Amino acid sequence: MAVKLEEKSAKQIIVALSVVVALLVGVLNWGIDKRMITGLDLGFFPKFHAVLNSIVSVLLLFGLVFIKQGKQKAHKASMFLSFVVSAVFLLSYVLYHTLAEPTAYGGEGFAKYSYYFILFTHIVLAAIMMPFILMTFYYAWSEKLVKHRALAKKVWPFWFYVAVTGVVIYFMIAPYYSY
Repeated sequence: MAVKLEEKSAKQIIVALSVVVALLVGVLNWGIDKRMITGLDLGFFPKFHAVLNSIVSVLLLFGLVFIKQGKQKAHKASMFLSFVVSAVFLLSYVLYHTLAEPTAYGGEGFAKYSYYFILFTHIVLAAIMMPFILMTFYYAWSEKLVKHRALAKKVWPFWFYVAVTGVVIYFMIAPYYSY
């Protein structure tokens, strides 16, 4: 069933939602005095986020394989699940960074530069990709498949990179968590 939303309206909604989410993440990360929140055990969040990113990575791979095999229903299910798990990740990430003090990376030398390069590209691409992921889903659900395919071919590698690097970042910083 096609979504009955004009493309111009969909783009406006997607841009507005993307800006609001980016601003929300920024405000929650840097605008709350975390000293007000005490006594909560937040230690499970980083591992949970790594698991969610791992699941998204696998679902994205399955989605790619399914579409190359012509299994459209399986592709649609896999991509929808990757979208849902990504949304759960985003909500959980915002909650965690609202409540938790930042963890400093303690590595040195090449490892430190590698970590910060991966972290920087991960954060920038995650922020940039959100409207493109949403637009790709809009094209799919509104059955504008030519536009969907063209955009998905560009979006998928970056989305996959963000998901995989989320797991890499976790393993690189995990030794420095205080919990």
